[in-house]
Amino acid sequence: MKLKGYRYHHVGIPTDRPVPGETYIPHLKMHAFGFEEGRFGVEWVRFDADNELPELVKTVAHVAFVVDDLAAALAGEKVIIAPNSPSPGVTVAFIEHNGAPVEFLEFAAPEMEVWPGEKDVRA
Repeated sequence: MKLKGYRYHHVGIPTDRPVPGETYIPHLKMHAFGFEEGRFGVEWVRFDADNELPELVKTVAHVAFVVDDLAAALAGEKVIIAPNSPSPGVTVAFIEHNGAPVEFLEFAAPEMEVWPGEKDVRA
């Protein structure tokens, strides 16, 4: 099955253990590490005890795709995390698909400009 207009970005794996080098995102009460490391985009995510995100996102791995039109990607889907901005220039949202979380990311500018450390895995 081809997902037209969806570009793989990373797979997020929940953990309850600190990962060296993780970044804390205070407004989301979570830590993240690794999607920019290596060529496969594996991200480790760890959540604060009082994090209010859905249990599905905190306990089940998710796959993330870059989309050109976040609103269109969300149309008709079961949205479990409404569009929000984890950092300037990027908007994300999560849906539930076949019992699994799926993340969509939309960038306000080319991704390399929004996250300068980001590697272009499509090159």
